[in-house]
Amino acid sequence: MSNVSAKQFNTVPAGNPAVESPLHWSYQQQKSTPSANAGVVLREKALLGHVVLRGGAIVMDEAVRQVLGMSLPAKPNTVTRDEAGERSIQWISPDEWLVIVPGGEECDLERRLREALGDAHVSIVNVSGGQTVLTLAGENAREVLMKTVAFDVHPQAFPVGKGVTTVFAKATVVLRRASETEWELVVRRSFADYCYRWLLDASKEYGIDTQ
Repeated sequence: MSNVSAKQFNTVPAGNPAVESPLHWSYQQQKSTPSANAGVVLREKALLGHVVLRGGAIVMDEAVRQVLGMSLPAKPNTVTRDEAGERSIQWISPDEWLVIVPGGEECDLERRLREALGDAHVSIVNVSGGQTVLTLAGENAREVLMKTVAFDVHPQAFPVGKGVTTVFAKATVVLRRASETEWELVVRRSFADYCYRWLLDASKEYGIDTQ
């Protein structure tokens, strides 16, 4: 028997109902005309597993290494990824981390972490239904971000592997630089359509590919 004291329940409904990403409606209502020479490529990484961890770094790192085979990021505002690039851990604040895994893994991840952490004073929250990830690539992606976010996105200030919480237009996003050519925006569901439409408008002068 597990000694986990927290109440757990499966949030996945039975019957395999259809699922829709936070941008399902946006794709139907806000269509863009693909550009042959698009300077910006916008995509959604839909329906991933998002889990927020809070607690002491030492005990949390031990549990995460046991369950995911990864360590917590060693520096603030950085992101670590597994070898396949499918799982990531971002240091959000001194005692807070965002873990993103392939969709369907989040419930098992929560269960295994709770078992590994036992009675440690921690918080584990599955926020998968409340967030989505947008990717921004193309030769003009940084120019679009310069219009939109308050943080300095120059390569010297924002190298690959960095991630910050920042202002995006009038919303808040978690901005991450996944590679030399690709950025990720972790967006709350309630702001997803707003951010998507903003990016369509801000990218119009460069040509945008959303297909």
